[in-house]
Amino acid sequence: MPAPGPRPGGMLLLVATPLGNLGDLSPRARQALAEADVVACEDTRTTANLLRLAGVSARSLSAYHDHNEAEAAEALADRVAAGQVVAVVTDAGTPGMSDPGFRAARACARRGLRVSPVPGPNAAVALLSASGLPTNAFRFVGFLPPKSAARRRFLAEEALAAAETLVLHESCHRIDALLGEMLEILGPDRVACVGRELTKLHESVRTGPLGELVPAVRAGSLKGEFTLAIGPAGYALGPALGR
Repeated sequence: MPAPGPRPGGMLLLVATPLGNLGDLSPRARQALAEADVVACEDTRTTANLLRLAGVSARSLSAYHDHNEAEAAEALADRVAAGQVVAVVTDAGTPGMSDPGFRAARACARRGLRVSPVPGPNAAVALLSASGLPTNAFRFVGFLPPKSAARRRFLAEEALAAAETLVLHESCHRIDALLGEMLEILGPDRVACVGRELTKLHESVRTGPLGELVPAVRAGSLKGEFTLAIGPAGYALGPALGR
């Protein structure tokens, strides 16, 4: 007897949530979270608080994070195959972009189940839009390796001669070391942008040659969430207007 196929109506929704500013939660995202049969999230407490602040009453919350993603992804695909609408969120930003979400989407794609994005906040795109760096071609590389030797190898072998803008994340624990490595390997004239606490109260976005940028960033707070963009080799901001 053949196995039953997926029931109509089942769908996986990848729902983007605010990086920090609650006003960035779209009306469509609110509706998706309110109507989903289950909301799969990194931290149920964080998502429960977001939903409360947004005035959303979710039907059910399910943990879906780095430590259980492989197993939980198949369970979520089972729910979709059974006809349920499953919404996946992360603590902030777009699922699957340096956050859980990829495996659930892959599990559903393998079975021919419907997967749909509910787009919205994304730290990499947000920084790019404000950076003043070229956006016609860019590469998102997520988090660089935690070990200095591996980071330095990436900077020397891939970033140094890159023909496109590179976008990456870094933790507050390693940002100072990364800035020093970028200045040493890429040189003081390489143009980059550093974004800290995007969309939040203490947001800062700084763009300039590393020789000026690194001291400026180090002079401020190195706490919080960081996203960086490295301009293409040879790129220059040019003179300010009026000079």
